[in-house]
Amino acid sequence: MRVLVVSNPRATATTVRQRDLLVHALAADVKLEVEETANRGHAAALACRAMRDGVDVVVALGGDGTVNEVVNGLLTDGVHPGVPRLGIVPGGSTNVVARALGLPNDPFEATSVLIDAMGTDRRRPIGLGRADDRWFVFTAGLGYDAAVVAAVEAHRRRGRTSTHALYVQTAVRTYFKQDRRHPAITLEFPDGRVVTGLYLALVTNCDPWTFLGERPISPTPRASFDTGLDVYARTRMGATGIVLAAARMIAAPRRAADRRKGFGSRLEHDLTQFVLRSERPLPFQVDGDALEERQVVRFGSVPRALEVYV
Repeated sequence: MRVLVVSNPRATATTVRQRDLLVHALAADVKLEVEETANRGHAAALACRAMRDGVDVVVALGGDGTVNEVVNGLLTDGVHPGVPRLGIVPGGSTNVVARALGLPNDPFEATSVLIDAMGTDRRRPIGLGRADDRWFVFTAGLGYDAAVVAAVEAHRRRGRTSTHALYVQTAVRTYFKQDRRHPAITLEFPDGRVVTGLYLALVTNCDPWTFLGERPISPTPRASFDTGLDVYARTRMGATGIVLAAARMIAAPRRAADRRKGFGSRLEHDLTQFVLRSERPLPFQVDGDALEERQVVRFGSVPRALEVYV
């Protein structure tokens, strides 16, 4: 078996010790190659090369951004039988993908699970989302949440560490900078239905959407890797409604989804295709990675796009 480990040394919680442990544990039974990423986009390039070279497994050692890049590299040529299987050892600050798949958040425990899964060939197919030409694993967003992601990335470029406290502080500051009177987003369905008057749209491919420490945050509790995409949208941006909605997402993430529709929110479940359109350019993100602003984004769900060791 040929295995490539793609390690991001700049991921928040990734250490040399973790990388060395993973390499030592894998090296006895497989033909192993290890590559460290040097810049943005490097993980995707490495994964693409591995896919075209016939590598069997690509392991992402890093955070959600590393996983996203590896997935995009593996699927450069689309979904086909030659796509390598994916392994994940979490090394970021939140690690949504790994935790949503039921993997340990501790990288040493996750390494043990990965070795066992590879030894017993324990894997599962997962569906993925596409936003225009970009694959995403757990989420994409247009509007407020993407503005928060962009602001956090700006803080990190200035040397701050990505922490849950930083996200909360940034979310509060960003909220007061938003236009909370003029909703710009429209949700368009293939059958011609249109939903207007939306301030933000979260597109999810699994539950939870993210974590606050150990607490899952679940705006779309029915979202799953085994179904299409879900959408959580806001029709009002008043502070009281936002706080109440956030409290419900944290306190009762698994209660009936129809109860989540209050406080100025709207839910859509198991969508295969749709379009988000904005009257003006808005911040846009996929899997916690801020991209250029968009006015139109076309979304699609691709079932069983990738096999993951779990």
